[in-house]
Amino acid sequence: MKILFVHQNFPGQFPHLAPALLARGHDVLALTAETNNRPSPVRVVKYRKPDPVTLSSPLTRLYAEAAERGAKAALAAQQLRDKHGYVPDVIFGHSGWGETLFLREVWPEARLLVYAELMYQSTGLDTDFDPEFARPGIGARVSTVARAAHLVQAMVEADAGLAPTEFQADTFPPDLRRKITVVHDGVNTEIVCPNPEARLQIPGTDLVFRPGDEVISFVNRSLEPYRGYHSFMRALPEVLAARPKAHVVLVGDEGQSYGPAPKDGKSWKQRYLDEVKDRLNLSRVHFLGRVPYPVFLSLLQVSRVHAYLTYPFVLSWSLMESMSAGAMVLASDTAPVREVIEDGKNGRLIDFFDIKGWSAALIAALANPAACEPLRRAARQTIIARYDLDTCALPQLIAFVEKAGR
Repeated sequence: MKILFVHQNFPGQFPHLAPALLARGHDVLALTAETNNRPSPVRVVKYRKPDPVTLSSPLTRLYAEAAERGAKAALAAQQLRDKHGYVPDVIFGHSGWGETLFLREVWPEARLLVYAELMYQSTGLDTDFDPEFARPGIGARVSTVARAAHLVQAMVEADAGLAPTEFQADTFPPDLRRKITVVHDGVNTEIVCPNPEARLQIPGTDLVFRPGDEVISFVNRSLEPYRGYHSFMRALPEVLAARPKAHVVLVGDEGQSYGPAPKDGKSWKQRYLDEVKDRLNLSRVHFLGRVPYPVFLSLLQVSRVHAYLTYPFVLSWSLMESMSAGAMVLASDTAPVREVIEDGKNGRLIDFFDIKGWSAALIAALANPAACEPLRRAARQTIIARYDLDTCALPQLIAFVEKAGR
């Protein structure tokens, strides 16, 4: 079959699936943005950068931006058809940026699959979860609904969708949910595994951490409230006071990925660090920023406790990877997490906003690592049994695409 992947940041969610299909003898091609310079495991063609959108209304701007990107992708697709006679049997694209919106106009005979990551909702998910931020008024709720317009259109156009978790699939309306198959992207459990020889060097210091050291790890792409950075930071003063040998290592940019930026001009990182820094020994709190994957993996392997928090939102790959690495995971008791972690079985669940509860759980896990060993082993076994790349995820992903082509 001829299979076309579409993703503005390819390979995105398809780093294993695309080359696996190529290895099975399929003709695999990827369509991506001209600004994307990431290495690709398959042949790539690029569409031109979308034209800037000048609309001032947030209600129409997001759809306009998605439509502009979709139009550029469609123009590149038309050139592929007209100049090279290229007609795919299957198109598999991420619906988040609008690239799949108009591909049916070019290739009506192709089967169209979309990666359905999340459907925005004005209530019940991320937008009204955190009482620290004002409950959205009618303007904000209308804006949230408007943000979903291109996602709805993409799913209506699609023959089938794929979501990585049941929680994410269930955010779609029932009529669209019926189109969606749930298969996680998968974790390479042979690479992401416990390693007693792991070492983590803290840049600019002579600190080198090893498995068994009293290390708390925290990973949050942009150190922001959506992933519980504020709750985590507020729990630390009590933890570090009770555990004088403990160190905290945080991975993430000083930026903003989800939700609004702070109104005071500070980064979320600085805002919540300022709130607690007078009660912290900052020589034991290490912000590494964004790190290469081997460093990230070493952090999970040396960590005595890994903290993961999230709003009701997209589940992070880092949660699955921390479990696969054999970490003792303390996680927020929120819907996407409960799909993977069962409290007291393969990790611990703590109320997202219970600062004292987080402090107590972190202290207890640091103080008694032997008691955590069964949960560590069960966490890794959960990933092997349900999310392993080679034995679980990849065979199902391949079957999903090949069935669509038939």
